[in-house]
Amino acid sequence: MKFCSDCGAEVDFRIPEGDNRPRYLCDNCGSIHYQNPRIVAGCIPEWDSRILLCRRAIEPRYGLWTLPAGFMENGETVEAAASRETEEEACAKVKLNGLYCICNIPHVHQVYMIFRGRVINGHFEPGPESLETALFSEADIPWKELAFPVVERTLRRYFKDRLTDRFDTYLDTIARPDKRPL
Repeated sequence: MKFCSDCGAEVDFRIPEGDNRPRYLCDNCGSIHYQNPRIVAGCIPEWDSRILLCRRAIEPRYGLWTLPAGFMENGETVEAAASRETEEEACAKVKLNGLYCICNIPHVHQVYMIFRGRVINGHFEPGPESLETALFSEADIPWKELAFPVVERTLRRYFKDRLTDRFDTYLDTIARPDKRPL
């Protein structure tokens, strides 16, 4: 951030008085610009014991497979965001069956909230952000073509939990061990 979004003056990155973290400060109008993690809401859409995945038509990770997920919008609940993203990316309506995973990814300032879901009528097709959509059994998941580690970890855990039909909500954190995109 170089300029204040309130008045347009240059900002400085320093610790404000009474705070303990550096923030972007505008000395012209006094605004403190807080930058907080972004919430990514998504879904594990299931139909006929298979998982619906989307092949990305956008960067990052163009052409790779992912669960339908995206940034939450202001004014919506996380459940509404997960349903909206599934409809936008896969043209599928889902009934959410509970929060499955909360995954912290601190180095990219994101928190993923992934729900389990059931595709309502079996209809799906690529939305504008997807090249294609397809249902996959566990054996057919294109594991080496998944877009993000969070998707792989979530799916592996999901298939393990599905063996016992017990889906507790779990908390995960992904630290960046290398330069692979998240």
